[in-house]
Amino acid sequence: MWWLARGEDSIPAGSSWLAPAEAERVAGLRFTKRRTEYLLRRLVAKHAVAAAADLPAEPAALRRIDVRNAPDGAPYVLVDGAPAGLHVSISDRAGWAVCLVGTAIVGCDLELVEPRTPGFVRDFLTADEQRYLTVVADRDAAANLLWSAKESALKVLHTGLRRDTRGVEVTVHDGQPGGWAPLSISTGEGTTFSGWWRRDGRFMLTVVGKAAGPPPRALEDPDVLTAAVPAHSWLDQPLSRRCL
Repeated sequence: MWWLARGEDSIPAGSSWLAPAEAERVAGLRFTKRRTEYLLRRLVAKHAVAAAADLPAEPAALRRIDVRNAPDGAPYVLVDGAPAGLHVSISDRAGWAVCLVGTAIVGCDLELVEPRTPGFVRDFLTADEQRYLTVVADRDAAANLLWSAKESALKVLHTGLRRDTRGVEVTVHDGQPGGWAPLSISTGEGTTFSGWWRRDGRFMLTVVGKAAGPPPRALEDPDVLTAAVPAHSWLDQPLSRRCL
């Protein structure tokens, strides 16, 4: 597995780097938040696939990489109209996005470390996960870690939040600070997935693979999220200029 992060400030001007279907899609997005998230998710996925597959990354080459969504919402990638032969998972949060690339089905999720209410914990976490929160030093970080790992696992299962999040249970394992630490996820059907997590500054990142493996390798700077500043730039202009 490989991973890459991008911030919204890196989104290029214009649409020369978008595949025709992507350009058509983004032209119809009226709200700045959805438009920015769409562009950022395509950008990070294109750059990740290009780096993993040793493809050029200039706009004309990125245009050849077409990031689409299956009917269940899972992203998939075409290069020159043909399957890329790689699996991807994309997650964005607060002006930043991460793409995980693998040769087998993968899932990733990026979260802000922020307070989670007692109601959130009660409604979305299992009894054992709730007990885990009572013994950790940083409850907010742990709650977001559990939630993020669930999201990553549900992407591997191709169900997303259509499935009850209490139907998958996360076990967190200790690791060295500043890097990846292991976790595991069990399902009610008896399936177990292995994954990894890391805390970088304000952000929590989790990855899960259908096949067990080592931590994902960074395609660029592995510490890019450490100093990343959460952004909500869409609040300044909720409606896209194209619609004004």
